[in-house]
Amino acid sequence: MSGREIARVTRGEISFAAVLLFALGAATPTLVSAAKQYLKPGGAFAGLNSATAGARTQKDLPVGQHALQLYSMATPNGQKVTIALEEMGLRYDAWYIGIMDQDQFTSGFVAVNPNSKIPAMVDKDGPGGKPVNLFESGSILLYLAEKSGKLLPKDPALRTECLNWLFFQVGAAPYFGQYGHFARYAPIKIKYGIDRYALETKRILSVLDQRLMGRTFLVGEELTIADLAWMPWVQCLSVFYKGDEPLGLSEYQEVMRWKENLLSRPAIAKGMRINSPAEENQQYKEYHSS
Repeated sequence: MSGREIARVTRGEISFAAVLLFALGAATPTLVSAAKQYLKPGGAFAGLNSATAGARTQKDLPVGQHALQLYSMATPNGQKVTIALEEMGLRYDAWYIGIMDQDQFTSGFVAVNPNSKIPAMVDKDGPGGKPVNLFESGSILLYLAEKSGKLLPKDPALRTECLNWLFFQVGAAPYFGQYGHFARYAPIKIKYGIDRYALETKRILSVLDQRLMGRTFLVGEELTIADLAWMPWVQCLSVFYKGDEPLGLSEYQEVMRWKENLLSRPAIAKGMRINSPAEENQQYKEYHSS
């Protein structure tokens, strides 16, 4: 690639060759400007990355009247919890945590989740009537299912099957997320990264597609927390990552049928919108059960 060709690259097309020329001092002024603007560690998420854990600012979390206090944002992991709360009919207060505003690094949030990731929850009426902190979406789903007695099969075999699919999702979500990062958000479009995570995302979708043949839900004959764990991430591939064409999402017909069936449920449709910063969803950005 010549210096003239590199000078014409766009934000999404800066290549390793361009970076190398920049590092060697052989880049054009156009590339130098582009590199300084876009080649920041972490790209758009640079402010969120740090080698050190812990609070960055002192600020208490708000607390509402209900026992369940959710601190979250309508990312796929956050949506898992809000759709579960709505389907289970539990009363809760949902407080918006703006991750791009670094709300997850306040002292109050870190006290609930030392890992500074959403979602996080406090149950003021936990085991023995004592408050308990909860974090990690899979753990929260399991806790809520056991607390409510809903969306977790009573049959021991089906319960185990449900947990198999729940924990499969917990382990698989980072592959979806890494695809989204490299394909949509990375300041440098690295073909190797995009191809690697696209391939694994497609393989996982194929697993789901085969599982859902002749099935309405992933486990048994009723909705479970396994369905609620997977669906927001499948939806994310389309809505946030714009992967319909790159991933060929329409080819996974069983998965798409299952997803649309879940999204047609009023409780899930509502839960997907809670803690969303989108302008049209302002009534749900912060939500309190009646």
